[in-house]
Formats: sequence, structure tokens, C-alpha cells
Amino acid sequence: MSLKLSLSAALLAATLAGCAPTTQYVDQKNDKVAVMGLDYKDFESAANKMVNDMLNSPLMVHPKAAQGGRFVIAMSNITNDTAQRIDTDQLTKKIRVSLLNSGRFVITTAVGLNGPEDAMTAKSRALKGSKMMNQATVKKDGRVVAPDFSLSGKIMQRNNRVDSRMQQVDYYFQLTLTNLDNGLAYWEGEEAIIKRGDNRTVTW
Repeated sequence: MSLKLSLSAALLAATLAGCAPTTQYVDQKNDKVAVMGLDYKDFESAANKMVNDMLNSPLMVHPKAAQGGRFVIAMSNITNDTAQRIDTDQLTKKIRVSLLNSGRFVITTAVGLNGPEDAMTAKSRALKGSKMMNQATVKKDGRVVAPDFSLSGKIMQRNNRVDSRMQQVDYYFQLTLTNLDNGLAYWEGEEAIIKRGDNRTVTW
């Protein structure tokens, strides 16, 4: 009897394994699958549009751009006001990479809203006076460049019922570049991503 049960269990396990979907790579250039929550396509789309808008703004051209001048940007707070657990770096990292690659901006990691992103800029100066270190190679004070702008923003979500079967979810990506010399917003952008789907679908 136990042998029959074992064989039945093995057969059931084999059947379930055969029905399970196989893992596969996603062709990101041709991926047409849509989900009600935010996915990588949404972050990429929002980042690309907002970066292009920044680069087209006449206020975001360094006065010495012809001589290689570049604005320095510090990262401020990006608030997640959605029902999803989002790492906002999914948005800001794409923007940072694109701005850096444009040749018109650099990002400081020595200054941040809640402290430096990379504490080694400050810690490397603590090596001054160390007998272990060649003092000629220790980084000097007064050389770290202060930021010209801070990047802040918010990702918002609003759910609306269309009818008894369908819901609409509105996502808003909002960003601001503030001139730290005068406190004025030199650039602001908003990108909306709207999705409609089954009411039974959850977005968290």
C-alpha cells in the first residue's frame, strides 16, 4: 500500500512539474507585457522623458559650457507615495547615468540630504598624519566641489474605479531641480503613466 502511495505521489509531482512555466529571459526591447503595478519599462520611460526635458531646458546650460563647465547635482529626497514597495533608485539611478553621460552634469556623492552617499570622500581626509600613508597622496582639504543643484521629487499613485469590472491607476513621476545658490526651482517635470485593468488586480 505504501509503495502505491509513493508511486502516486511521485507521479503527481512529475505532472505538476511538467505543468509549471519555465524561466526565461525577457527581451526588454520587445517586451509588450503590461502589469498594473510599476515595472522596469515605466521607470525607464519616465526617466528618459524627464532627462530629455532637462537637457532641452535653457536654464540647465552651464554658463561656461563651451569651456567644459558642468553643473554639479546633489540627490535630495524622492518620496514614494504609492501603495508599492519601491526603491526610488530605480528612477534616480537611470536619471543620474543619463545626465552624467550627457557630459553636461556631474553628480556629487560627498553631499546628500541625510549625509554623504559615499563617506570615503570625508574619511580619506582623516588619513592626514597617518604614519602608514604617503602624505603626498592624501587628499587635500578645500577641493571637494559643492553642488549647484539638488534633485528632489515624488512618485504618486491614484486608484480610480472605471466601472464594476475595471479600474484605472494613475502614476505620476514628479521631479524638481533647485538652484542651491538662490533656492529657486530651475526645472520641474512631471510624467504620468496611466493603466487600466481588472478590478481584482492589486497594485502593491
